Amino acid sequence: MMIRNYSDFCRELLSAGFSIAGGNNEGVFGLIDFDWRNEPRDSPVRWHTGDPDTDPWEWRIRVLDDRDDISYAKVFFRKGGFITREWYPYFLAARRGGGDFGDFYSEGLVSRNAKRLVDALKEHHTLPLHELKRVAGFGKEDKSQFERALLDLQAGLFVTVSGTAQKRNKYGEEYGWHTTCFCLTESFWPPEVFERAGKLDKGKAIDAITERVYRLNPAANGKKVKKFILG
Repeated sequence: MMIRNYSDFCRELLSAGFSIAGGNNEGVFGLIDFDWRNEPRDSPVRWHTGDPDTDPWEWRIRVLDDRDDISYAKVFFRKGGFITREWYPYFLAARRGGGDFGDFYSEGLVSRNAKRLVDALKEHHTLPLHELKRVAGFGKEDKSQFERALLDLQAGLFVTVSGTAQKRNKYGEEYGWHTTCFCLTESFWPPEVFERAGKLDKGKAIDAITERVYRLNPAANGKKVKKFILG
């Protein structure tokens, strides 16, 4: 079925369980498999128009504002992607194996820079990108380290996008462009999502996602499917 608007997209995403964002399915699966350079003539979907009903770029934040059963973050190939509440426990089991950030940090599997970001979000619950960078103590010269740590945390399903916000001046007035906000995944999802993940065997979770991918796209690239699942 052709997706013609935001409502179509949400319905199909809830049915599929997950989707790569951005108009490139990376040889795995994406509900919108075209970008602004090759939009079908018979589709009302158009990239970067600002129309909340037909612009897929707007949908990545709109689902966070409108719903509580869809997440968005850079979770697939270090690019944007959506995962529904139904399927998030499977990805948690596949990528985290029932462990939390403390387990990964104590085993040396995540960086000190990542811990600085997690500590900031634990204290402040949710932070816009510029504030997260400041609170965690990253300066202009630390841009690459900050960005790498934030990408690692999203891929590990420790941090997710929570919405957007504008900067505020000294009078508390908003100004400028909206910037992405982040929070811990434990703040985004209710406890039962993590309880379900804890009851799932990692191997069986990987098998379930793999089966789902090939049901959605029988021609999916095998090597890329593995990377898609494990982050």
